[in-house]
Amino acid sequence: MSCNIKKKIEIISEFGRNSKDTGTTEVQIALLTQRIDYLKNHFLMHKKDFHGRRGLLKIVSKRRRLLKYLKENYILRYANVIRSLKLRH
Repeated sequence: MSCNIKKKIEIISEFGRNSKDTGTTEVQIALLTQRIDYLKNHFLMHKKDFHGRRGLLKIVSKRRRLLKYLKENYILRYANVIRSLKLRH
């Protein structure tokens, strides 16, 4: 897996409401961001991994849709996620 268990638990505890909360939008965005960062480093070493790039594009579009949902419905939560993950939006 791209993200080890300890890092995943740390992300869930930071963005979730409790230790078992993996479904909220903030947690999903944070986990996708972690995976995107991992894949960016992967592609620096494996330049010809075109199938992996397609998966990266799917992950990025899913994160974009979740951010759009958060921005339209919960602007304060959106601002907190953008600030804490240091995303440009």
